[in-house]
Amino acid sequence: MDMITVGIDVSKDRLDVAVCPSGEAFVVERDAAGLERLATRLRQIAPQIVALEATGGFETVAAAALAAAGLPIVVVNPAQIRSFARALGQRAKTDPIDAAVIARFAEATRPETRPLPDKATRLLADLVARRRQIIEMIGAERQREKRMAVPHLRKSIARLLKALEKELASVDEDIDDAMRGSPAWRDKEDLLASVPGVGPTIARTLIAELPELGQLSRRQIAALAGLAPFTRQSGQWRGRSFIAGGRVAVRTALFMGAMVAKRHNSILRAFFDRLVAAGKPKMVALIAVARKLLTILNAILRDCRPWQPA
Repeated sequence: MDMITVGIDVSKDRLDVAVCPSGEAFVVERDAAGLERLATRLRQIAPQIVALEATGGFETVAAAALAAAGLPIVVVNPAQIRSFARALGQRAKTDPIDAAVIARFAEATRPETRPLPDKATRLLADLVARRRQIIEMIGAERQREKRMAVPHLRKSIARLLKALEKELASVDEDIDDAMRGSPAWRDKEDLLASVPGVGPTIARTLIAELPELGQLSRRQIAALAGLAPFTRQSGQWRGRSFIAGGRVAVRTALFMGAMVAKRHNSILRAFFDRLVAAGKPKMVALIAVARKLLTILNAILRDCRPWQPA
């Protein structure tokens, strides 16, 4: 029996749906009634994979509703979908075409379906993302302040900085309230923060953005974070390995943790120094430290045991 896959192209007002290999296609509204009709129809089809393209948050409600209906949901990377479409020679781009390409992509690659984060975890992820956005805006305004010579414009920047810093404090309070409201999150934060180099901000980012931490193998979790090395070679040519993809916010947090850990974590400092002494470039060694830090954190949550240097 052929594998049945469903591709859903998500837009602001509607969902374009394509079924593979039957070629069936239809449209529903992206509202409560439309999602209910879609869930009922998909349960009748009984697909092995229902794939939605990540579209800046529009897919969240649809994915949550279909997952709650017991359907095997996976959210796929838009860049992968476009590359797959180019490989198929599909240059035209409309919502129905995109839905069909997503369905064929799911059929060809069979991405692994994972449970979606619950409502509380999604809220924490949104708060952490908002905090990151505000910090980026503060950094941008401070750079403008350094270059600005006009006095009244410097005052304008100072007022905006004050407002952003006030908003940052408010978001931090919301994150603290969310963490205190969940005993499970508090326990996870304590376990992660037991590792020298990992503070509350990094721990909370990992809890929000990498809920699979502690549930996957070290290779799988490294791939999710974008820290798994990829080898390039062709015939006798051997290129350097590199990292790519993954969750940018998670990788950024781990790099920050690695930079601190290589100074203040005796195990990881020795690991970094050993790689540099062996001739590895410092950036390569830092990436290795970030990957090893992630492996340690994954094991700590898996075993529910805090950091033990021995």
